[in-house]
Amino acid sequence: MAMNIEQARTNMVENQVRPWEVLDGRVLDVIGRVRREDFVAAEHRQLAFADLCLPLGHGEVMMKPVVEGRVLQALELLPTDHVLEIGTGSGFLSACLASLSAQVTSIDIHADFTTSAAQRLQAAGIGNVALVTGDAVREWQPGALFDALVVTGAVFEIPPHWLTWLKPGARALVVRGQSPVQHATLLTQEGAGRYREEILFETDLPYLTHAEPPQRFVF
Repeated sequence: MAMNIEQARTNMVENQVRPWEVLDGRVLDVIGRVRREDFVAAEHRQLAFADLCLPLGHGEVMMKPVVEGRVLQALELLPTDHVLEIGTGSGFLSACLASLSAQVTSIDIHADFTTSAAQRLQAAGIGNVALVTGDAVREWQPGALFDALVVTGAVFEIPPHWLTWLKPGARALVVRGQSPVQHATLLTQEGAGRYREEILFETDLPYLTHAEPPQRFVF
């Protein structure tokens, strides 16, 4: 039996995302409007709206819809905001961010991810995402400051140089800590190198390349 896509989409928003304390109408609208099924691999299309992390390749995953909703809500994006996304992945969150802001710069270390995301974003008619292939943990420098930063994989510790990419008052959403109990943390730039931190929820995501915990040697 063919899946009723629109009913599945409605169920995702109303029975998964909204009950997880995502009440921002703009966020609920964009999650229900961007066609999530077009941003997953063909073999996972039937699972596009499930409460699951879907594999993307390279050991990476597409976050659960509930996590995406909480992330988008926490950033409180304005239509004038410029956003940096670290970890393009499928491009779905990029599309949602772009729908809520003025411009998104999205970087991924895997060239096949940025290539496929570009195709999906173009097919969706989204033109305000600039895609970059590079290593944001170690090498890449953006040459600009951002109103918001979001990281779609986990880090053991936040690279200090990421925080230098934020404008005064900017927000950063980062999942950090030791798997299997990591914390989605919102940092707000308060000026003079000070940041207010708020732990939002627990989750468990694969680490970004070069952001894993240090290896511990056992003798």
